Amino acid sequence: MTADQESTDERLVTTNRKARHDYAILDTYEAGIVLKGTEVKSLRLRNANLSEGYATVKNGEVWLFGMHISPYQQGSYANVDPVRIRKLLLHKKEIRRLLGRLDEKGLTLVPLKVYFKKNLAKVLLGLARGKKAYDKRQDIARRDSERAIRQRYAR
Repeated sequence: MTADQESTDERLVTTNRKARHDYAILDTYEAGIVLKGTEVKSLRLRNANLSEGYATVKNGEVWLFGMHISPYQQGSYANVDPVRIRKLLLHKKEIRRLLGRLDEKGLTLVPLKVYFKKNLAKVLLGLARGKKAYDKRQDIARRDSERAIRQRYAR
């Protein structure tokens, strides 16, 4: 399978646009996510929100906190808490590497997007460092200047 085919197998559920604004992303990791049946059905309907989400490593396992998956409409007793803690699936080697990096001051794990890849729910985690207010202003100014240049040469 080529790289082009792999990207078309990916169906986006939701992104965390706030993460790229508030954090500088240093590295990314793709992780599987442990879900209940009604959560999967709700994700397929794109009923998820990552804006308050973050991940931590506890006892050699990676956990996702604050991700909201709305209850499935046709689910009854099978529905679970929308903001429950969910386990993420990574290789042990990746978890050890993450532990070493997370010990550095100011680094955190932020979910960037949730998607289906070959019918498996995946989360793209970003190892991130918080931006200061002046960093955000510089990014906005750089984007504005690039946009102005594109518009000038598009004519």
